[in-house]
Amino acid sequence: MNRPFGLYVHIPFCRERCHFCAFYLELHRGPSAEAFLRALQTEIHLYGAEKVNGGRPVQSVYFGGGTPTVLAAAQLTAILDAVRDAFDLPPECEITVEAHPGTVTDTDLSALRRAGVTRLSFGAESMQDADLTAIGRPGSRRETVGALVAAREAGFTNINLDLMYGLPGQTVESWTRTISACCDLSPTHLSCYALTVEAGTRLAQEVRRDPGKIPHAQIQIEMDHAAQQVLRDAGYVRYEISNYARPGFECRHNLLYWTQGDYLGLGPSAQSFIGGVRFGNIANLAEYHTALGANRLPVHERTMLTTQEELRDAVIFGLRLERGIPTAHLHDHAVNYGYLHVVQHLREERLLEEEGDRTRLSVQGRLHADTVAEKLF
Repeated sequence: MNRPFGLYVHIPFCRERCHFCAFYLELHRGPSAEAFLRALQTEIHLYGAEKVNGGRPVQSVYFGGGTPTVLAAAQLTAILDAVRDAFDLPPECEITVEAHPGTVTDTDLSALRRAGVTRLSFGAESMQDADLTAIGRPGSRRETVGALVAAREAGFTNINLDLMYGLPGQTVESWTRTISACCDLSPTHLSCYALTVEAGTRLAQEVRRDPGKIPHAQIQIEMDHAAQQVLRDAGYVRYEISNYARPGFECRHNLLYWTQGDYLGLGPSAQSFIGGVRFGNIANLAEYHTALGANRLPVHERTMLTTQEELRDAVIFGLRLERGIPTAHLHDHAVNYGYLHVVQHLREERLLEEEGDRTRLSVQGRLHADTVAEKLF
């Protein structure tokens, strides 16, 4: 099977750590960033020489983090140049850069657009400044609005806004105002993620001291309903549990993850899935440098999935999509793992629904997607 192929580039730097963040990252320092860029270019070269993509063109490149735009635009474009030297990037390749609204200037955005970046994803998180303060997120609504306007002036026509709900002190009404404010800006894509309190974060410590900081589950369910209604009325289509887009602007890179495409992750802590093999990079910048300084790939774990495990993942990730999965795939997975009774129970509880030859999460099932996934894993 000739699966589509994408590249993920992890930029492990931020100016500061937000209270909710549990991702691997380092605070940005100039010399450290330069050393990282040298190591990353070596990693790109090694994989290019290895022809890990099997000659397939790259359908998407995604710069994530961290905060990619804490690097200078010239540094990001140099990475993209190295990718182009090592891999085949056709003209229609989707190239996304995640950006904090406060880390980009008009000049930066113009440089990224000239370099061939086709899509920006701004980490807005909220359009209420009080929400941002509550999660230790630098920035403001004004910065998000200014960054989006500047991006359009630089020539970008595909722009995402990342948002979070269930924030400390947030209400259904304030969340609805955030969604409405985003619709006024008319981005082509919005991602709406429920806040997860991760162990070891500053937010987790605050919630232990005051559990009432976070809206309870029923309020978050109401927030999800509110987002869907406002965005539907504004012309956005929900194509995945957390993602909405104007028709034709679905994120091709993220679809790789949900449809069992192949992707290569570059940079410390980046994950990959190629040809049925999952592998991940060292989540340590110093060790990442050491490995690549010796011309060794910084992979620290590798797992070959069985045919049954691949089908399992296709079912669990595919159910996140609005279109769902072939019912036959769900049946085969249930037979493989002895889960026929589990599937029947999920149907009886109206968490799964069938339409034609496909099965998908019901409206209620989307609200309990993690529970459904756990039962089918």
